[in-house]
Amino acid sequence: VSRLKYAPNVKVIRIMCSGRVDPQFILQAFASGADGVLIGGCHPGDCHYSEGNYKMLRRFRLLKRMLHTLGIGDDRFRLEWISASEGEKVKIVINDMVEKLKALGPLSIPKQIEILNEELKEIPEEHSEPVISKEELAHV
Repeated sequence: VSRLKYAPNVKVIRIMCSGRVDPQFILQAFASGADGVLIGGCHPGDCHYSEGNYKMLRRFRLLKRMLHTLGIGDDRFRLEWISASEGEKVKIVINDMVEKLKALGPLSIPKQIEILNEELKEIPEEHSEPVISKEELAHV
């Protein structure tokens, strides 16, 4: 992977198995400003760690739904089955994803979080008090 020619704005993070990718890593990548995340894993039935790729597939499907709910489009998160010997495929898949992300434009999640925080600061004080008072809560 290190000698392949692919887009310079790609950050490759190598791990032993796609099953070791914690969903928090994907969420953190988007929160930190990534426009997209691509996971490459062994072909189904060909995992060196028995079932790691099936674990990743389950997580991928769940994360895809969650990201869609958060407003992150399906084209920004991708799972590809690529073996260690398919270097040319790695290059093609990375470059294809980069082209699609360029067409989509920047995601700018950090900026959206900043805007949301500013909006929360503008909420009037009368709305920041609890809906139920402590006295009412004691009678429940």
